[in-house]
Amino acid sequence: MRALLIAAALFAAAPAVAQAPTATSLTLADAAKAPARATIIDGARWSCEGATCTAAGGTEQPATRACRRVVQKFGPVTAFSYKGVALSADELAVCNA
Repeated sequence: MRALLIAAALFAAAPAVAQAPTATSLTLADAAKAPARATIIDGARWSCEGATCTAAGGTEQPATRACRRVVQKFGPVTAFSYKGVALSADELAVCNA
């Protein structure tokens, strides 16, 4: 009986462990500056479609630093979310400076 309860508890907890990673994305101020091919920045693979770009992977770093690194390559952004952390308007202004 005890083993059955433990198995049930593990089964119920499994979906929490198997959640997908939170998305990293941005919106470019100028869609014409979007790279035509996937671009690797700090280990993250960025792919763009129009002004919207998404990334998978990458090194752990503060969202503001990740934003600055992408802006160096792609140009200014109007929105930036790094692994689920969306930058505020003030943080975006610093990122784009």
